[in-house]
Amino acid sequence: MSLRHHEISESRHRILNPITEEKLMLLGEVCGLREGQRQLDLACGKGEMLCRWAERYGIGGVGVDLSEVFLTAARERAVELGVADRVGFERGDAGAYRAEPAAYDVVSCVGATWIGGGLAGTIELLRPALRPGGLMLIGEPYWTEDVPPEAYEANEVEPDDFASLAGTLDRFEAAGMELVEMVLADGDSWDRYAASQWLTISDWLRADPGHPDAADMRLFLDHARRTHLTYNRRYMGWGVFVLRVAA
Repeated sequence: MSLRHHEISESRHRILNPITEEKLMLLGEVCGLREGQRQLDLACGKGEMLCRWAERYGIGGVGVDLSEVFLTAARERAVELGVADRVGFERGDAGAYRAEPAAYDVVSCVGATWIGGGLAGTIELLRPALRPGGLMLIGEPYWTEDVPPEAYEANEVEPDDFASLAGTLDRFEAAGMELVEMVLADGDSWDRYAASQWLTISDWLRADPGHPDAADMRLFLDHARRTHLTYNRRYMGWGVFVLRVAA
């Protein structure tokens, strides 16, 4: 899935992953966010997490993303919610971003661990920016049962890219992190995230059927729809995992 696919298919989304607004706010609650804390969010998308948490909990922070389309939406959202003085957004490769050491109470990468070449690498990207005792948030898919080989192919992943929930715990522990909380998506939130993209793309294609990207987007829509219905509703879960450095 290319950046262009994301920008078109998620143009109507505020949250660019399967978590709902209610669970996004629950996640902030379980993290015990407090006024004055700071968060670094790598691959922040439209910045909804930072903006909403700044509004609700009084935190500040920085979001980094490659898409100027998404960052424009993030900056507009910060103004809309009255938090532009507390949150900022920078365009760049999140995988190459180097924050000030130990400068953040919360560090996060929610649904984009490809920036570090996988889960372990993303943890290592985030860890230096985390203050002692701070929290790390990782959003990651997991397999809910044994997966047929064709599901890996349809999702364009290798068999070891993701693990079961217990296997994901093993990976956190191997990286020196303690899992202390989690907020998981459910089947309905997966459907809302995936299926709403089908309508968005369909409307986009109907509005400009001769667009240079139209043929590619038709293929993308067909593949995404069939993969979700055939494999992902059954085999794939998704959640945000709350971690801290193991004692």
